[in-house]
Amino acid sequence: MSQGDRTRVAAYALCVDEAGRVLLCRMAPSIIAGEVWTLPGGGLQFGEAPEAAVLRELDEETGQGGEIVRLVEVTDRLLRLDSRPGTVHAIRIVYEVRVRGGSLRDEAEGTTDACSWLTIEEARQLNLNDLARRALDLLVARRS
Repeated sequence: MSQGDRTRVAAYALCVDEAGRVLLCRMAPSIIAGEVWTLPGGGLQFGEAPEAAVLRELDEETGQGGEIVRLVEVTDRLLRLDSRPGTVHAIRIVYEVRVRGGSLRDEAEGTTDACSWLTIEEARQLNLNDLARRALDLLVARRS
C-alpha cells in the first residue's frame, strides 16, 4: 500500500418499476465530466450498515423511498483518480430495491444532479459508468 491508498465501500440501488424501467442518476459535473449516469447510491458513513446506506442514498439522490428485495452482487475495482494521490479500492454492493413511495426529484448540491426512470433502450443511449452498464446487462440476462 502506498501513501494515499484507501478503501471506499458503497451501496447502490437497482430499482425497476412495473413498466420495466430502471432508475438512474446523472453524476454532477463537480464529480465527473461528461454527463455520466449511474445507479442511485453512494458511500457508507462510518458505522452505517450497507442496507441502511442504500436506502438513505436512494432517498437523498431521487426522493424515493424503498425496501430491499435482495442482494444482487458485490464487486470491487481499483481506481486511480486524477484529483488525489494513491489508489482507491472501491467495493460496491448492489441491492435490488423496490420503490415504495416518495416524489421523484433531483438531488440539490450533491454527487448527482438529475435522476430519471428510463427504459433499458433509453438508458443504453446514455453515457453509463461501468456499474450501471453491468446492472443493465444483469437485467437483460434475467429477462432472457
